[in-house]
Amino acid sequence: MPEATTNGPGAVGEASLCAADLLSQSREEQERNGYFHTLREILQQPSTWLDTAERMLGKAAELSPLVEGIRSLALTGSGSSEYAGVCVRLVLQNALGVATQTVGGGALLTHGVRAIPPERPGLMISLARSGDSPESVGAVSLMLDTAPRMRHLVITCNQQGRLATTYRDDPRVQVVALDERTNDRSLVMTSSFTNIVLAARALGMLQFPDRYRALCRDLSERAGRLLGTSFPILSRVAATDFNRVLFLGSGSRFGAARESALKMLEMTAGRVIAISETYLGLRHGPMSLIHSDTLVVCFLSSDPQIRAYESDLIRELSRKQLGLGKLIFGERIPKDLAGAADVVVECAGGASLSDEDWPVLDVIVGQVLAFFRCRKEGFQPDSPSSDGVIQRVVQGFALHRTETTP
Repeated sequence: MPEATTNGPGAVGEASLCAADLLSQSREEQERNGYFHTLREILQQPSTWLDTAERMLGKAAELSPLVEGIRSLALTGSGSSEYAGVCVRLVLQNALGVATQTVGGGALLTHGVRAIPPERPGLMISLARSGDSPESVGAVSLMLDTAPRMRHLVITCNQQGRLATTYRDDPRVQVVALDERTNDRSLVMTSSFTNIVLAARALGMLQFPDRYRALCRDLSERAGRLLGTSFPILSRVAATDFNRVLFLGSGSRFGAARESALKMLEMTAGRVIAISETYLGLRHGPMSLIHSDTLVVCFLSSDPQIRAYESDLIRELSRKQLGLGKLIFGERIPKDLAGAADVVVECAGGASLSDEDWPVLDVIVGQVLAFFRCRKEGFQPDSPSSDGVIQRVVQGFALHRTETTP
């Protein structure tokens, strides 16, 4: 593993050169090497977050009635979009004071209303990049037919997708389409993921527009610094001899861990085995995954009590000499937490962030790590699944409906 470091001012020059080297190639060369879209979509995130914030605040008058008086909230999506829901579930539950659940789009197709909280009236937020996958329209259509007291909000990155166009004029469904730049052209979701997370986050802050705007601005500034300084160290970590990666996160940050693991799987065509787990869940069996070829990525909580549990687990891994090394990401990371084989990446800012604020920063680490590992494995980040096993939009499959739905 590379020598432990932080993303402080001293790293800026080297980092800038690393990113600039990739971007300095002609468009034709970047497309030939298969990273033209992915790299830009990763780097554009700080600026697109500011646009998403203003877009959501501009819709506040239309969105506020959707959350007024609801007794339950269901966040739904498929793949990365489902994990975006995991990132915001806790913060929305506490901000709105209602039972909130994240439900995969596939679970809605197979289990219908049994998969969502029973309290009514309820709100279902459908999250999607393209909105063209079979589950997207199918899940909303099923709920409209079988759960008439559910309100519906669609947050999508594709204003021309089926999820947006099918319900654009339906008074039962409110559609919010984000900036077209967030409709990632790469196979994997990067800027679409983080923008969906921040867009959904707005539902809990509609009464506090200045606070929401300030949060998005702070996150944008931190992300800009992180992207400006993290490329060299993450590229060096990506080049080390790991064959497995374990991503650890607690609460909302577990959603970021799940998304980061998916990015590594997708961008290495499954060549690198990647899983996610909570810190306290690791002791209940999954710790057996950590062999000498395993990189452990730790998204370290900012909450003192949660961090205490996480730090105990990190030190336990060190005592047991498990794994190739650890990559620890967060803020104000104790120096004694990292061992000689570990890498520390700090992401400091002017004000402290809660754990619910961190997922969009966590996944940037996962995105950049997967980007460089993809290139090391000889794949192209824009289309790493060269054999077509997975595609940017899930291809159509039969949707089954019974005459009656419980």
